[in-house]
Amino acid sequence: MSLVLDGVSKRYGSHWAVREVTCQLDSGMVGLVGPNGAGKTTLMRMVASLLPVSSGAVLWNGLDVVRNGSRLREVLGYLPQDFGVYPELSARTFLRYMAAMKQLPSDRVARRVDELLEMVNLTRDADRKLRTYSGGMKQRVGIAQALLNDPELLIVDEPTGGLDPEERVRFRTLLASLTEARLIILSTHIVGDVEAVAGRLLVMKDGSILADTTPDDLVSAAAGSVWTLTCDAKTATQLQTRFPVSSLISHGSVVTLRAIAPGPPVPGATPAEPTLEDAYLLAVQGRAVSVRA
Repeated sequence: MSLVLDGVSKRYGSHWAVREVTCQLDSGMVGLVGPNGAGKTTLMRMVASLLPVSSGAVLWNGLDVVRNGSRLREVLGYLPQDFGVYPELSARTFLRYMAAMKQLPSDRVARRVDELLEMVNLTRDADRKLRTYSGGMKQRVGIAQALLNDPELLIVDEPTGGLDPEERVRFRTLLASLTEARLIILSTHIVGDVEAVAGRLLVMKDGSILADTTPDDLVSAAAGSVWTLTCDAKTATQLQTRFPVSSLISHGSVVTLRAIAPGPPVPGATPAEPTLEDAYLLAVQGRAVSVRA
């Protein structure tokens, strides 16, 4: 399977929401990371043929998705950022309804819904009304509906917003279990969501791809640019206006922080091993990125 983006752009008036995105994605998990407003959702909607491109082309296995949208949707699963449910329906009823909307053969619907409820660990709660579900449970229903047609291409847009840490880990683990024989694109502004599950990262900002790399290579590119230091609160505030700060811990009047800088931000700063969060902050500043040829 192959998804090719060839100069994909989206323009609204004089504003380019996405500009000249070119890459080829194959099977496995790809993390699309970037700050809010980077253009990630717009790009994913164009890939899913839900939004027309202004220029360029999206090709799925060589077919232009604009002219062959129905062919793509046969193998597409999509969990949008604003996924909603019918609160008075049970999860089982909702999934059967979505299966009918996707035109799954009627003799397969009940079995497929039961399989997915078990996969997302909702069998015990399948007949409860969705309005009684937690945010994490609703997201698991969302991924279940996206998997109804056993898609080859699965797009998941900002799936962990509003989830507590335990639910986020559970959701990431679920996604990681689904990578065999499919391409999964996980779009998020939370770097931790892709750190342990994505073998490839696309870092996006202002509508463009800044880096097409792996987590390890992105971290390696940040070597020598991360510093730890302890200072007073006033100095910490000043440093935050001058450098990206990936963590800050206050101990009364003393503050310990990690700063991203090409050299020591203040005398006495100690070099630190970069994390993926550090490397991401460095990349979105437009420095030290690792881009595939």
